Amino acid sequence: MEDLLKCNFCGRKKNEITFLISGISGHICNFCIEKTYFIIHKKFLDAEKKKNGFSQKKIKKPKEIKSFLDKHVVEQNEAKKILSVAVYNHYKRILHSKNQKNENEDVEIEKSNILLIGNTGTGKTLLARSISKLLKVPFAIADATTLTEAGYVGEDVESILTKLLQSVDYDINSAEKGIIFLDEIDKISRKNNNPSITRDVSGEGVQQALLKILEGSVINVPPQGGRKHPDQKMIPINTENILFIAGGTFDGIEKIVSDRIEKIPIGFLTQERVKKNNNYLKNIISTDLKNFGLIPELIGRFPVITYLHPLNKNMLKRILLEPKNALIKQYQKLFNMDNISMNITDKALDVIADKTFQVGLGARGLRTFCEKIFLDYMYDIEKTQPVLNIDENIVMNKIIN
Repeated sequence: MEDLLKCNFCGRKKNEITFLISGISGHICNFCIEKTYFIIHKKFLDAEKKKNGFSQKKIKKPKEIKSFLDKHVVEQNEAKKILSVAVYNHYKRILHSKNQKNENEDVEIEKSNILLIGNTGTGKTLLARSISKLLKVPFAIADATTLTEAGYVGEDVESILTKLLQSVDYDINSAEKGIIFLDEIDKISRKNNNPSITRDVSGEGVQQALLKILEGSVINVPPQGGRKHPDQKMIPINTENILFIAGGTFDGIEKIVSDRIEKIPIGFLTQERVKKNNNYLKNIISTDLKNFGLIPELIGRFPVITYLHPLNKNMLKRILLEPKNALIKQYQKLFNMDNISMNITDKALDVIADKTFQVGLGARGLRTFCEKIFLDYMYDIEKTQPVLNIDENIVMNKIIN
């Protein structure tokens, strides 16, 4: 009778297995036990990895981060260096947060959000996006100009977290380790000289509303963005480990910096030295941001401040060719898909860079001119020759026309 016993899961007989465990009304063999254990163990292991998120990954060292950024962004070495260190320290802080509580209860490392200051098209958004791509963490871009105080037409500040949630299909654990790029942060500056009697609903009020999110708190987020409704189910998100990178042009802040510097007595920093460098943003401090219109509490949430140099003609030309996703490489690949080899002369690149510099739109202006140059060739792609050579005369004709 004992020889007829078999596993109720796989059907193996007793003589085919090592041992058989008997239950109240059934039996299970060692093979099925091992398989069950593997399934359960893997499930809990995956759940733990998902919960810990970034902590399971190896943190890239600052030099590795900068090396990656060098492939995507031309120049801006100081900004890339500062960003690399800040991002490294931020995710190192997350990784060691558990050990921190046990070993150094008296030392708590605070979050260091980053403020990027620079003209349009200098690479602020690209730097933030490239870092998220390298670290493989969720990334979202929010436009500060769309935000208004609660109760007014526009978006609540919580909507910027909704975008991060949506980018990871509402995976809260992943979102809580992500990066948010807050663009046009300078546009919510306090309107000091505005004589209007109406409330500054898109200025100081928004800055006040952002404080709690930036510092690190549990925020109730509307799942679809927009305004919160009493009957809408909220999603709680802890922003303690979300890295905020804010960017803005801060048009006019150079004058604020120059006015402050030129009041400094000779012996500390002479006017001649400042004028020779002609780079006031390098000397920006929190007082200048306050005079621009940001409230001190908001400035305090961005302890890491760096600037991006304005792009000159040489930098614009390098942007066309050198980055991993350089525009010229993109167009060459598009033509290659139709078996067309596209070549462009060095002088033609000079013309594009020169015209873009005159427009003053930074790297974004390069695409505008490239679209004009290549549009007709792509529209009549079947008539385009197998070898397409673009020289300065073609570029000039396309841009002028």
